[in-house]
Amino acid sequence: MPVILRRDGYTFFFYSNEGDPREPIHVHVRRGGAEAKIWLEPTIGVAESKGFNSREQSAILRIVIVHRILIEKAWRDYFGE
Repeated sequence: MPVILRRDGYTFFFYSNEGDPREPIHVHVRRGGAEAKIWLEPTIGVAESKGFNSREQSAILRIVIVHRILIEKAWRDYFGE
């Protein structure tokens, strides 16, 4: 589980086995017992969320927007795309 970023109490990471065929670029986010999956392609958005309210989801999306290039680079470096 490679951790990409820690910001404002959130941990942004990938699962090592992201499926076959692999899904489009996305990142998982955890804080406490809550977790979400955020798409970066084709557009940034919440794929699923368990335990985060709408305010937290908005904060997560803002962080992903700011760090999109970092997340995409980490994805490509890790998965070889």
